[in-house]
Amino acid sequence: MISSFFSTMSCFDLFSSFSHFIVLPSLLIVIGAVVVFFRSRPPSSSKNLPRVYPIFGSYFAIFANMKRRIDWTADLVGNSLSATYVLHLPLGGRRVFTGNPANVQHVLKTHFGKYEKGGVFKTVLRDVLGDGIFNTDGESWKFQRQVASHEFNTRSLRKFIENVVDAELNERLLPLLAFAAKSREVIDMQDILQRFAFDNICKIAFGYDAEYLSPSLPLPRAKFAEAFEDAVRISSERFQELFSAIWRVKRFFNLGSEKHLRVAISEVREFAKKIVGEKKRELSEKSSPESAGEDLLSRFLSSGHADEDFVIDIVISFILAGRDTTSAALTWYFWLLHKNPEVEAKVQGEIMEKSDAHTTGYDDVKEMVYTHASLCESMRFYPPVPLDTKEAVSDDVLEDGTVVKKGTRVTYHPYAMGRLEQIWGKDWSEFRPERWLRGAEDGSEKWAFVNKDAYAYPVFQAGPRVCLGKEMAFLQMKRVLAGVLQRFRVVPAAEGGEEPLFISYLSSKMEGGFPVRIEVRE
Repeated sequence: MISSFFSTMSCFDLFSSFSHFIVLPSLLIVIGAVVVFFRSRPPSSSKNLPRVYPIFGSYFAIFANMKRRIDWTADLVGNSLSATYVLHLPLGGRRVFTGNPANVQHVLKTHFGKYEKGGVFKTVLRDVLGDGIFNTDGESWKFQRQVASHEFNTRSLRKFIENVVDAELNERLLPLLAFAAKSREVIDMQDILQRFAFDNICKIAFGYDAEYLSPSLPLPRAKFAEAFEDAVRISSERFQELFSAIWRVKRFFNLGSEKHLRVAISEVREFAKKIVGEKKRELSEKSSPESAGEDLLSRFLSSGHADEDFVIDIVISFILAGRDTTSAALTWYFWLLHKNPEVEAKVQGEIMEKSDAHTTGYDDVKEMVYTHASLCESMRFYPPVPLDTKEAVSDDVLEDGTVVKKGTRVTYHPYAMGRLEQIWGKDWSEFRPERWLRGAEDGSEKWAFVNKDAYAYPVFQAGPRVCLGKEMAFLQMKRVLAGVLQRFRVVPAAEGGEEPLFISYLSSKMEGGFPVRIEVRE
């Protein structure tokens, strides 16, 4: 989940060099005459696929669907026989969207060396991510991956994360929900889960308590957290510009959103430098490396990685990734759980069965098989990272015969793949955790979780860049669910029960938040 977090929005950055800004006036001069010509043409042979025109490609269909780009591109994938669609961009450009598991394996594993983050992606996010692990390729990525992998596989880090999550859960999240239930106030569950995740990841990464969540209302403001939010939002908006020259010009002249972004990033990095400096002094006073702190920053520094920019880049990357992925997954999960009361009853029953005197620890949640399956099923519909894009570094041919030229960006589409009948069967539209369980279909009392092929369900990416924190993310989410659902019901406050609008910046969100009421269970 973390390792694919930062590719989400690159699918609509149509013009990736400043030179295209020069040809824009020429295109606008002829646009009026061309539109008249388009209107006179007969309808496309398929209502489900966009028209392709000389020079403009499918620009007008792209522009018309900018606000529903995730669903639109998912439709393109779903309406293709091979679950792969080649989108024609202006001036002869092409973008490949695929939900074909064989193609996904081709890109993420079999021909891993041929597909990288690419120059467009790295340029757009370099201001906020620097050369951190999620914004680099080649030897730099391999080195950072090796360093991070070593730390993530230590038992001591896992125990530290468990303690951090439990403290934030018991001292802030659960008291806040109890306060909301007693006061009968409507709260934004999406905002609360993001705050919860932000506090957690700051403690895990920096050993710093951002105190962005409180045990009661009103919720506090935090300069560091708000600067982070601005940096992520404005950086992701760069991907939404139809012409990348627009944000580049604004950055060059320090105007508008780019001026705001520069201020936000400066605040984030200055704060990070301050934390790194303090941590270095703290470690220099320790008698041995073994007595160093348990957070990631302390671990990197005590392991000999003293380059300040390197450490800041990698830690900021983990904060950005860890802040939104689990909170996005849990936000959509609570909504789906309310829509499916029979699933909620089974989840709640399993939680109570595994609990001891109204408490649930990490050893208990490991055994929550049905809850685990329901989380996987929820992320099938609403993956925290709905799209991930790679750029071909040489000419290639995908497994289904799709030709990929050097420089072409190939986007695999977890959101679309979760809705493909050829992967999930005719009942794909049903929220059914049992599809992940062996023994559930024949009424067996003993269920066993069955993993799906990682390339048919690439929610956590797959291959060499597979998410390092996958197992810990599941443990954290199940720990939160056990703590919350033992005591409370989360009831959407929106009238009519209409489906929230799925949107995506660097991760999936509910547009306008997730207003809920909290009810105490009997």
